[in-house]
Amino acid sequence: MGTPGALPVWKAAMFFVHLTSAAVAKRHVVYWNSTNARLTAGDLSVQVDLNDYLDIYCPHYSAEGAPGPGQPETLALYLVGEASFKGCVETRGAIKRWECNTPHAAFGPVRFSEKIQRFTPFSLGFEFLPGRHYYYSSLPADEGPPLPCMKLRVTVCCEPKSSIFIEKESEGSQQRRETVLGSRGCSLRTSSPPVLLSLLLLLMTA
Repeated sequence: MGTPGALPVWKAAMFFVHLTSAAVAKRHVVYWNSTNARLTAGDLSVQVDLNDYLDIYCPHYSAEGAPGPGQPETLALYLVGEASFKGCVETRGAIKRWECNTPHAAFGPVRFSEKIQRFTPFSLGFEFLPGRHYYYSSLPADEGPPLPCMKLRVTVCCEPKSSIFIEKESEGSQQRRETVLGSRGCSLRTSSPPVLLSLLLLLMTA
């Protein structure tokens, strides 16, 4: 029997995993509107790690009825294939991820958060693989003004760490080589194991 009031081991383990994941994960912010010059130029690229978050903020305006430069921007955000990434056109196979249709939200700009994870238990979630590129683009809503093409490329770090292959150097001879395949510039972040382990032991013995 455990000590009354003690935290079950499995709960402590889950808390430890969650705490570690939160310590390592990073949030990447993109403001999705036509004033973002890199979006409209199509050269915006973000590199993420598994378990990071991609936070996309919708266009937002002050109180409805306030004077402004024009009609508020409303749009739908899609995950598209690489071929469709060259232009913002509706294509078969594109996956709608979000609708930005509340430009006057009282609480500020609406945020869409995409968790970069390999597996997801949710039917509306999306699964990402390391070493792959993913492409987002948007289309203006029917009731909104025409908008320029806005595009984002997301690269998930990293490719498989190593592969071993045999290359023929000259006739009748082969040389075994090992190459390390990895995206350069990957952000390798670590948590603080001693602190987290101490906290876990404290919870288990409390």
